[in-house]
Order: sequence, then C-alpha cells, then structure tokens
Amino acid sequence: MLELFSFIVKRQSKIFELLGQHVSMVLTALLVSIIIGTIIGYLITYNKKLAKVVIYFCSMLMTIPSLALFVFLIPFLGIGDKPAIAGLVIYTLLPIVRNVYVGLTNIDPAVISSAVGMGMTGLGITLKIKFPLALPVIFAGVRTSVVMGIGLGAIAAYIGAGGLGEYIFQGINRGNNNMILTGALLIALITIIVDKLMQILQKKAEGMIR
Repeated sequence: MLELFSFIVKRQSKIFELLGQHVSMVLTALLVSIIIGTIIGYLITYNKKLAKVVIYFCSMLMTIPSLALFVFLIPFLGIGDKPAIAGLVIYTLLPIVRNVYVGLTNIDPAVISSAVGMGMTGLGITLKIKFPLALPVIFAGVRTSVVMGIGLGAIAAYIGAGGLGEYIFQGINRGNNNMILTGALLIALITIIVDKLMQILQKKAEGMIR
C-alpha cells in the first residue's frame, strides 16, 4: 500500500493529466448521448411500433463487444478520442432512450386530460407536464449511462484516446501492478462518486413532483 501511495505521489502530474482526459472524453460523450437519446426517446412516443424497433436496435448495438466497436470506428474517425467518443455515445444511448420513452408514456392520462382542459398546447404539456413528471425515470437512465460510460472509457485507451485506461494497459504490458491499480482504483472512485451525486439528483427530482 505504501508503495502504491508513493507511486501516485511521484506520478501525480501524469495521473491528473489522464484523469482530465478521461473525464473530458466521457463527459463529452454523455452530453451528446443525453441530447440524442432525449430527442429519440421523445419522438418515438408517437409511434409504439417504431419505439419497439428503435429500442431493439439500441439493445443490439450494446451486444457488440466494446473494443470491437471502437476498432470498427477507426477507419472512419481515425485513432484517438473521436472514435472513443462515438463509441461511448452508441453504448450509452439505450438507457436514455428507453427511460425517456417509458417516463413520457407512463404518465397518468388524467393529468394530460386536465392540462388539455386548461387550454395548454401540445408543446406546453410536453415541457411543463410530461418532462417534469418523467424526470425521475429519465434521471435513472442517465445515471445508468454515466456509470457505463466511465467504465467503458477505460477501454478507449486501447485506441489511443488516453484517459485512465492508458495506465491499466501500460501496466499490463509492463507488468507494473502500481500502474494497473492506480488506473483501476481511480476509475472505480470516480464511478462511485458520480453515481452518488446522480442518486442525490434523482431523489431531488422525485421530491419535486411529490
């Protein structure tokens, strides 16, 4: 343990650099995924057959091995963070699309009828009624995607995207346990902290509609 602590202190500048790369890559991918996933999840609420096809397609994408997907994207996007971000977006779409769809379609029809009776328009109902009520369910999907994205971001180092996964792969190649543990422990720590923060936000969202 002392040896690991000493290793982290000596390499702290490099560790912070990799940490910044990891957070930046995952955050960028998740922002894109949230925007695209929310739009898709909302649009498919108007067609149940299309919703089944889209959700099934997103589920199929998740069955592709992550490393294979990253490598597949290299001929189109090159080596580095671009294929990594694209791959992370693809992998984190399903929970968001599914939860946006489920959240919006499971609102009590009586609430919508009341809003219509008060003279609210379709857009007003969506923005002021549907999305606020669906927020806890949507947050749950985002929370799942965040946790997945942080973990999968480690694999992206294999295609030159940097991040904490770089230490893990270098440690394996060099037989350096300190490098492996540093990368793995930091990824686990980030995941736990972010998941806890998302849990707090989810509870606040639930409290807002009670």
